[in-house]
This record gives sequence, structure tokens and C-alpha cells, in this order.
Amino acid sequence: MAKRDYYDILGVSKGASADELKKAYRQKAKELHPDRNSDNPDAEAQFKEANEAYEVLKDADKKAAYDRYGHAAFEGGMGGARPGGGQGDFASAFSDVFEDLFGDFMGGGGQRGGRQRAMRGSDLRYNLRVTLEDAYTGIQKAITVPTSVACSACEGTGTEGGAEPQTCPTCSGMGKVRAQQGFFTVERTCPTCSGAGQIIKNPCKACGGARREQKDRSLNVNIPAGVETGTRIRLAGEGEAGMMGGPSGDLYIFIEVAEHELFERDGVDLYCRVPVSMTTAALGGDVEVPTIDGGRSRVKVPNGSQSGRQMRLRGKGIPALRGGGSGDMFIELAVETPVNLTSRQKELLEEFEKLSEENNPQLLKFFSKVKGFWDSMKS
Repeated sequence: MAKRDYYDILGVSKGASADELKKAYRQKAKELHPDRNSDNPDAEAQFKEANEAYEVLKDADKKAAYDRYGHAAFEGGMGGARPGGGQGDFASAFSDVFEDLFGDFMGGGGQRGGRQRAMRGSDLRYNLRVTLEDAYTGIQKAITVPTSVACSACEGTGTEGGAEPQTCPTCSGMGKVRAQQGFFTVERTCPTCSGAGQIIKNPCKACGGARREQKDRSLNVNIPAGVETGTRIRLAGEGEAGMMGGPSGDLYIFIEVAEHELFERDGVDLYCRVPVSMTTAALGGDVEVPTIDGGRSRVKVPNGSQSGRQMRLRGKGIPALRGGGSGDMFIELAVETPVNLTSRQKELLEEFEKLSEENNPQLLKFFSKVKGFWDSMKS
């Protein structure tokens, strides 16, 4: 049976361009693919026929021979191996069509090959410890970050003198190579260029062809008022340099607010424990307390105050991080018992004790409960 004309098989004219041939072949391959024609026993043969035609016509030398001699160009020693029809060609066509049909869903947009794209640099984390005063006022901090940056000697090309890398001869710049395994064609990362599609014959002496170098960078970070432990600040583009011309990653500053010797923080509120003398707590008076802004405030202590009593100073806390005013400051009294008394002080306190038996209501109430408990145990 005489073989059909290759141009007729693809449905194009003899003067069709390479793009027209490719478009026609892809359309035919989609129409005739066996997976789409399970009810047509001739589909596989027709599919192979279209593949054979395209294998010849896409090659400029084979096409020229076919245009001059027809099918005889590949028969009887006319100069070349049989153009197609074998299992290897069918598997190759299967791979091409699969990629064309599903490439958009696989993230390749229908493009052949798999050259490694520009890769975004890694994000970096930096732990920054600040004082409570810094958290109250906000501050600009100078930090030093060890990171990878584009090599300054080769400007990120990886080659000596800044020359452009060369196309990988193994994968022709595709970044991947194909190997036949039975009916299927398996695609894997090119072992020569590791998927980059390029090779560096004369590596940069500074970075060894890695395109990046380790370097400490100094940055000024604005710490806003109101930050607390766990606050995260993102500096876009200040992370590691990207590969293959990709963008840099981000730098994340994680804040830790150090403990303070005078104040304890709870959200936007501050607490300060202030010792007062026994006489001040009993008679009342004024105490001077510090505030986080470095100032002073006088607080009136009511007479008869007990340990743990709190007074509020409104607006003397920490500013809210995203606006909304400031918190409050709470003064907590700690009544202090005097120590190292002189004999005269002891005499006065003993006299005071005799005169103040009725002035300790909590003490009297407690011992009244204790007496009731003991009486109940006896009965």
C-alpha cells in the first residue's frame, strides 16, 4: 500500500512554515490520540502516521530531501534512517501531546522544557531584644544581619569577569532531559546543569560560581511604640538574594521585650509595687512613684490601707500598637513591717498594741472564727 503524502496527512500545503506545521501536527495529534479514540481501532496507526510526517517535515534537512525525492529519500539507501513509525517516536509524540494538553495545568503554560526559573531568596529571621522604655517610646535600632547577597565581583552571574553563563549542551538549555522507559518517556532534571539550563565554564573566584556571597549587612529598623514580646516586623526584600535573577526574600524581626526592674506589663497596662511604711498605711499620706516616661507622680494613700490595695494612674501605661490611646498604670501597695527596732521603738509599739486591740477588725474577725472552730471540735 502506497504511503500517503506527509503534507496531506497533516493537512497543510507544501510551502507551510515551521509554525504552521507545528500547529497542524498538534491539532492532528489531539484529534487522533488513542486515549481520545478508544472506539477507533485505527487511531493509533493514524497517530503514528501523523507523528512520522511531522518528524520529517520539522527537520530542515529531512524536509528538503522529502520535497525533492518524496518517500524514496528515506528508502533504498537514499540518505538517512527511516524517519518514524517506531515505538520510540510514538512515545516521544505521546510526551509532546501530553505536555501540550496538560502543560497549562502543570504550571508550564504549555512551554516545552523545564529550565529552572528565577528563584526567590529565602526569608530570614532576626530576634531583637528591646527594653520596656523602647517599647513605650518606639525607637530606631541598628542591626547587623548575616545573609547571602548577589556576588559583587561577578554581579550575580557566577562567571569570572561578569561574562554570561553558557547554554548547557546536555539539555540544550531546557534544564531537563528525557529518557525512554518502555512505552513512556521519563523526564528528569539535567545532571550536568542541575536544572539551571546553563553552565559556568570559568567560575567567579569570589563566589566559586554560586552567584551569591555571605555578607553582613547593617540595617536601621524602626520599632514602633507599643510593641510587645512576639511582635513581628516584616522588612520586604531584605532577606537572602534570589537565584537566577529572582527577587530577594524578606527579613522578619521578632521582638522580645526585656523584663523591667520596676514595672510589670500586662498588655497596655503597667503595674508597679510600691512599699509603704506601716505608719503611712495606717495614718494615710502621699508617696512619690516613678512613671515609664521617666517622670514622677504623687499618689495619695488613704488611711487604713492594706497590702495589695491598688490605685490607678490613667493614661500612664503603654501606647496601643495600632493606635487607640494608652493603657493605665496601677500602683499596688506593699505595707512594710519595720525591722531592727530600738528599745524605745519597741516600748512605743508595745504601748500602741495595748491601746489598739479594737483597731484591728480583720485580726479580731479571724480569731473569732478560730475560737468557733475549736469549740466545734470539742463538742
